[in-house]
Amino acid sequence: MKIAIGGDHAGFEYKESIIKMLSTQHEVKDFGPYSDASADYPDYVHPLAAAVESKEYELGIVICGSGNGVAITANKHQDIRCALCWNTELAALARQHNNANIVAIPARFIALELAQDIVQSFLENTFEGGRHALRVDKIACS
Repeated sequence: MKIAIGGDHAGFEYKESIIKMLSTQHEVKDFGPYSDASADYPDYVHPLAAAVESKEYELGIVICGSGNGVAITANKHQDIRCALCWNTELAALARQHNNANIVAIPARFIALELAQDIVQSFLENTFEGGRHALRVDKIACS
């Protein structure tokens, strides 16, 4: 699977660890930042979201301190459904019921091990379609 990952300085350590975890089984593109120096998440999240939106990458992972900034930024893209997740159940439901294509991780509020488990849950689950497809089809504004 082709996965895009990025965020800001608060998510840098988690991003690096998740890249290592995923690289053995997936093609992972790091959209930055490339250090823990202060960084503006939109500079990294907009290109990542565009790459997922264009289907160059199947799924995305965005990480910042609260997860909110990266999620809000990603969701500005018309065909992105980014879900802020702080446990594995939410990650599974985001994929199964909402057809989320990007997961947002709040690095300052959860342990690294949980963040890794959330990513695994997000990647292992798929959209169920059916009644959920009717709802997801109503999300876009155009």
